[in-house]
Formats: sequence, structure tokens, C-alpha cells
Amino acid sequence: MPALARQLVKDRAKAAYLGLAIGDALGATVEFMTPNEIKATHGVHKNIIGGGWLKLKPGSVTDDTEMSLALGAALLACRRVDAKTIAEAFSVWMRSKPVDIGNTVRRGIVHYRNNSETSVAKSEFNAGNGACMRSLPIALATLGSDKESIKAASRLQAHITHHADLSDAGTEHIINLVQLALAGHSIGELDVATRAFVRNHPQFTLDVKTINNPGGFIVETLQAVLQVFYSTDDFESCLIDVVNRGGDADTTGAIAGMLAGACYGLQGIPNRWLKQLNPKIKTACATQAEDLLNIAPISVTALDNRGNSKNIKSLKLKHVGYQELDNGNRCTKGDQEP
Repeated sequence: MPALARQLVKDRAKAAYLGLAIGDALGATVEFMTPNEIKATHGVHKNIIGGGWLKLKPGSVTDDTEMSLALGAALLACRRVDAKTIAEAFSVWMRSKPVDIGNTVRRGIVHYRNNSETSVAKSEFNAGNGACMRSLPIALATLGSDKESIKAASRLQAHITHHADLSDAGTEHIINLVQLALAGHSIGELDVATRAFVRNHPQFTLDVKTINNPGGFIVETLQAVLQVFYSTDDFESCLIDVVNRGGDADTTGAIAGMLAGACYGLQGIPNRWLKQLNPKIKTACATQAEDLLNIAPISVTALDNRGNSKNIKSLKLKHVGYQELDNGNRCTKGDQEP
């Protein structure tokens, strides 16, 4: 890849990760509020000010960003997608007493702790947005991989907490859109991909009334995010629109932020939001984005004939050097590539 093209991908990858964190921080202030409540309290909410039901400090993020960073650290620690390492990273994160954690995520991590299993049972009630919100590290680490490898990698991390057909489909579509944007495809080309996705998964149709106050169901989340993404033409407008719809606004903000960042790049992110974001989070996101690109693309064994990842123990990444998880846990030498 020419140097200029590599730099463009790196720029967009950093913007996607920073966009995720910015959308998370921006949306957290108005999470669980209705559009009318937001309007009465903030007018148009457009600055990262903290507060909200979590009483966050200005610039702080929630589980959307924190779980993404935990997932990315696990990928870098093993240089492959190893479900046990990812589950352990999530467990360590939960032990740190995060400011927020979803019920489905909590149950999945407790299931891992109690049973040493890295996949919860398949259930339609697991079709929340928790796997999708943290999927950006998979999108970056699998850039350039074939579709089956990307699907397998996505499901290995997702099924630790979320195991449902709709959740899988929605998460994999967001990964696809991010990767298309990183490769320089236009929003129009992403729209074509979404229309094809909706033909195969009509539950996600965007031809519905404006989704306000979206909940944690993956279908509502993606309808709200993609309605806004395809009806705006810059990063700022996209994020302001989606978080002012209220509901699960930190997650819709995070997913919209990763998409808009991948499309519009660093130059599209308002400087005030970069200044308002917690400096440590900003550095962690930018650094991890580049590190994950350095371990792409991924290689993977085949899925079983049902499209499940339960029989895949791990997916090896290119060797790029060793990085331990933040908590000091690491892959054993036997688990690492030479």
C-alpha cells in the first residue's frame, strides 16, 4: 500500500476510535432522557460536559469506550483473537468497578467466571447493542481479512456476552461499514451496502419513522444511528443529531462516532470536542487504533456449518511484538505465536 494511502487509513482509524469516545462522552450526559427532556434541559446538547444520570466528570466515558479498550488490549496481548483472553479482560474491567455496565454484559462475564465458558447460550433476549458498541477493535484488527474471518472474529468477542442472530448481524454490518470507510469508500457506497444488508435482514429497515428514545435493542440502535448517519454530511451534525434523540445515547453516540470518524477523518472532528475529551482516554484511543492496524490482517479457521464460532478456539494474528493487558494478566507462552 502506498505511504499516502497508509496514512489515510491510519488517520481514519484514529478518527473512528476518537469518534467512538467522543460520541460516548457526549451522549452519556443525556442517556435515558427523551428528546423533549433534552430540549428543556440543554436546548440542543452539543458539548461534552459530563453529568447525566451517572454524574460523570466532563470528558469522561462509559462502558462503550472502556470495553473497546479492554478488547483491544486483549487482541494486542495475544496477537490473535483469543476468546479466553478477551473474556478475562472483560472480567478484569468489571472488577475495576466501572461507572456503568449493562445487565447482559454483566451476566455474560459472571457466566464466564462461574463456568470458564467464553460463550453464553444463544437467545433472542441477548440481542442488545453491547457487542456492537465495542466492536471497533475487531474492525481494525481484521482490516484486509476475508469475510468469513471477520465474521468469526466478531462472534468470538460478541458471544462472551451477546449471542443472538440479530446482534451478530448488526455488529457485523457495523464492522463492514467501518472497514469500507477506512478503505476510502464514499457514504453513498456505504448506503448501498446497508440497503443490501436490509434486504437480507428486513428487521433493520430504515424506512420507518424517526427513531427517538432508542433502547438497547440492536435493531433500534442501528436504525437510529444509520438514519442519522445517512441524513447528515459531517461528523458534528451526525453526533449532535443522534445523541439529541435521547435513549441509549452514549451507545448510539459511540457507534455513530466510530462510523462518522472513519468517514470524515481527523479533520472532521471539531477541535472543541478533542479538547473536552479526557486526555488519557484520547491518548489511549489514538494509540490503540494505530497498534491494532499494525496487527492486521487476521487469519482464521473456518466457522462451523451453522455459522457459529463455538468450535473455534482462537484466531491467530500476525506477530508484532508483545503487549500485556493493563491488569498484568497475559497470554501464556504456549498461547502465543513464536
